Amino acid sequence: MPDRFDPAPEDFSADQFRLLADNVPALIACYDAATRRCLFANKQYARTFGCDERSIVGRTFAEVIGETAAREIAPQVDHVLEQREAVMYERQLRDGNGQPRWIEVNLLPHLGADGTAQSCFVLINDITKHRLAEASVRESEERLAKFMQASVEGIVFHKDGLVTDANPPMLALIGYTLPEILGRHVLSFIAPEHVARVLAVMSAGQETTYELAILHKDGTPIPVEFIVRTMLRNGERIRMTIVRDMRDRYAAQARIHHLAHHDVLTGLPNRASFMERLDQLMTGARESDGRLALLFVDLDHFKRVNDSLGHLVGDSLLRTVAGRITECLRASDLVARFGGDEFMVLLPAAHQRVDAEEVAHKLLRAIEQPMEVEGQSISVTPSIGIAFFPDHGDTPATLIKHADTAMYVAKSRGRANCQFFEASMASLAYEALLLEIQLAQALERSEFELVYQPLVRARDGQCVGAEALIRWHHPERGLLGPDEFVPMAEQRRLMRHIGRWAVRQAVQAAKAWHAEHGSRAPLPVAVNLSSLEFHASDFADGVAAVLREEGVPGAWLELELTERVLMDDIEAVKQALRRLKRLGVRVAIDDFGTGHSSLSHLRELAVDKIKIDRSFVAGLPADTGAQAIARAVVQLAHGLNLSVTAEGVETEAQREALIAMGCDELQGFLISRPLPARALGQWLHAHAASLAAWP
Repeated sequence: MPDRFDPAPEDFSADQFRLLADNVPALIACYDAATRRCLFANKQYARTFGCDERSIVGRTFAEVIGETAAREIAPQVDHVLEQREAVMYERQLRDGNGQPRWIEVNLLPHLGADGTAQSCFVLINDITKHRLAEASVRESEERLAKFMQASVEGIVFHKDGLVTDANPPMLALIGYTLPEILGRHVLSFIAPEHVARVLAVMSAGQETTYELAILHKDGTPIPVEFIVRTMLRNGERIRMTIVRDMRDRYAAQARIHHLAHHDVLTGLPNRASFMERLDQLMTGARESDGRLALLFVDLDHFKRVNDSLGHLVGDSLLRTVAGRITECLRASDLVARFGGDEFMVLLPAAHQRVDAEEVAHKLLRAIEQPMEVEGQSISVTPSIGIAFFPDHGDTPATLIKHADTAMYVAKSRGRANCQFFEASMASLAYEALLLEIQLAQALERSEFELVYQPLVRARDGQCVGAEALIRWHHPERGLLGPDEFVPMAEQRRLMRHIGRWAVRQAVQAAKAWHAEHGSRAPLPVAVNLSSLEFHASDFADGVAAVLREEGVPGAWLELELTERVLMDDIEAVKQALRRLKRLGVRVAIDDFGTGHSSLSHLRELAVDKIKIDRSFVAGLPADTGAQAIARAVVQLAHGLNLSVTAEGVETEAQREALIAMGCDELQGFLISRPLPARALGQWLHAHAASLAAWP
């Protein structure tokens, strides 16, 4: 056996072999079969074991790799030399940082001419990257398998369209077992109308998301969403589809759509849905020269049910009425709850007046029948207004308005009847009637609002009270001042109810301000009274009840009466004023100087304040007549130990003139415009900061 390995024939030099061996990405060595000593090693092999290419030659196998490693691989080396056949094995090592490394070792026998083993070639490759990649793939596949089993959504794998795997949620969704679907084509589970779409996605290899329907084992279509991806699994390129059951989502969407277009309480179409449908039917009727009848149904005195029996009973009543209306109609008719106690009925086939009238009378009879609600027998009646398209309106808004108008006429004619719209109803007389009816319902609909104008002490600007002024948020005409509706309210004897509401609102505001601002609260709060309210026999008792129920002292409330009110039945007035004084309520004479009060009677009345009418203040300071009247009022009031408030103060000149006259309090736009209750609280803070500049 040679002492050194002869690497190549004569035409291939040792230097050339050395150059090749040192530059291949592997560790190469050759050991003598008998002595187990190194005959050759490339640079990588030698350096791996702490040597160089020359110093490693002659060392034994054990000296190079260590006794322990030599014992571990001795069986493989013996096998190569004894059996004269190659051996390949892997070993896991630790590098200098303690990280695992994997090597692949190939042992090759070098046989002599007689067939005996002369030496053993060693070829070592670092396969760490491959093993790490394989481990990563295994971990990924394990995670995917766990995800498949843990996912609540269906997952199916297929190759070339044939099912290779599916998770339990997928199987539960379609009603099959895994053996039943393995090997079947995925298209067999797709609803026929969606097969072409799925086939196109598969053919194009798209990774996409789309909605379709699959088939349950019993043939029931199931709406789903496909999330399609291409991936490697077990070394194969396959398609994965996440199958998301859309039934709950579609049901939720349908529910949301239903809620958006239907009344929650009755289940009937709501206002928005009705308006949309009405517009569509009017378009169709216009194209076919057809007619439509619109019935506006409003329950009479429904608020009494809510107030006396509670809203739960009221809700039950509305559901019962909705059912009765529906039972009176044909399938082609449309009914909706328009809001509150209002219902709309549209009759597409009511070509004649008699058709609509017949339905209206059926509704009248059905609704007025007593009904059992929460164990109580209740009866309500409807008032119904009827308008025709195109006769009475060619737009939804106009048609509804005219049906509404006819309904109010039905109420004004005794309720529990139906009326057809007529052009004459739009006359001025009707407008007044409509205003009266709307005014009667304004309290029920919470359309009134009190705003408050602060009063300040003239000498130092300190806020000493506020006057409550009523406004009406009219549903059609917008914000109305008292001059536009109070006279009618007084004529129709509606002012008593409105006045009681105003007193309570003012007292509640006073209570809230006192809680927030303490001694700086704008107290007392003044409320204007009409003659009808003041002369009611139970007026003082009503005021006492409000103060008691709200827990507020009478001194926080001031009532304003005109001279004319005070001069009606003077003895009754004196008695009423004394009762108010016993409650601690302050009384002021409003618009003083414009009436016909008797000075002798004025002295006998238990009042606390006189308010100079704005018509006299407006002329100050230039109008000498206004000056004289204002000064006389101030002097008169002070002579009777009454305080004086000037209304309508709008300029600095007016303020200065009134202060010079000795006026006690000022009120007007110069101080502040009337404000909502919350805004007045904010005004107090701002006004307090400006008092340093008060004259």
